[in-house]
Amino acid sequence: MANPLALQSRRVQVQDSFDAIQDYCSQQGWTDGLPVVPPTEDLVRQMLLTYGEDPSLFLGVIQPRNARVTLEKLAVNAVMAGCRPEYFPVVVAVVKAVLQKEFNVAGVSATHGGAAPAIIVNGPVVKELGINGDAGCFGPGYRPNASIGRAVRLVIRNLGGLIPGEMDKATLSLPARYSLCFSENEDRSPWEPRHVEMGYDPSASIVTVAGIRGISIVMETTVPTGIEVLRSIVDTMKSTGVSNYYQIGTGTQIVLVLCPEHAVDIHASGLSKADVREYVYQNARMPIHQLKDVGHYGNRNWPRWIDQTNPDTLVPIALSADDIVVVVAGGDGRHSAWLSGWGVTRVTTQEITRLA
Repeated sequence: MANPLALQSRRVQVQDSFDAIQDYCSQQGWTDGLPVVPPTEDLVRQMLLTYGEDPSLFLGVIQPRNARVTLEKLAVNAVMAGCRPEYFPVVVAVVKAVLQKEFNVAGVSATHGGAAPAIIVNGPVVKELGINGDAGCFGPGYRPNASIGRAVRLVIRNLGGLIPGEMDKATLSLPARYSLCFSENEDRSPWEPRHVEMGYDPSASIVTVAGIRGISIVMETTVPTGIEVLRSIVDTMKSTGVSNYYQIGTGTQIVLVLCPEHAVDIHASGLSKADVREYVYQNARMPIHQLKDVGHYGNRNWPRWIDQTNPDTLVPIALSADDIVVVVAGGDGRHSAWLSGWGVTRVTTQEITRLA
């Protein structure tokens, strides 16, 4: 292992006071508006030790600033976000996923639509670190969820240069740009977890990152069967305000998060995760006459097999069933959600690697 003391970041001297440090970081544009943990040399070293690689290890270039991303720079931002050192391998994996070309981090982060990365964690690391995938998993209260997601956003801001009002052009933005990180609730899912579904060994841990435009919560407490639950969820996806329908040609995707109770009912109706994806693909469709001349119609991007001359042609919410990610998360209560995707991004996945 390389010498963990070989830090390359420049040093700055700041008055030893909480307020002075916060004011300095804010003046430099390094914060998301919340207080940050001062990234002292000692704390950065501790963060790096959990990954066991050279701090100068080059991970890629982040757009639009075209900045070099190194482990050391990630560690600085992870410290500022409040991560514990043991969270750092997850942060590294997420950033690697974000840097994949198909994720299009600059586009996701600069768009007027205010898209944000949604981070889903699977595998043994979830229990090891206490990453919440049960009650309240989209919200506050869990340090790993909050700080891992925040660290990634600080990297996007501080290394990528995506600062609101500058390169970040979001009209409204999303609270998820502070942090949106949760795990699949594997213990309460009736199906295999996402990492096994994707071909990883059960002992592996992975992160999945999706660029999302919003979260639509669906309550269904009345219907008696799982197939009817799914029908209710899909019905909420049919609206001229959903830009996915106009952008399937560029590969827009969605994430369906089923609460455990809905998932159990849907499984009892005989549906697998693959069946759920296919059901959504076949039934979340809008006729052209409802999409035409409204919404995102002027920037529509449809494949050639969409017959635009027929007003009754049904446009699906995604290009294929494989563009619909299905996970189980949340606690008690019959509330599921679907996360609409931004138009020019793809869901990416990265295995988490750690010291043996």
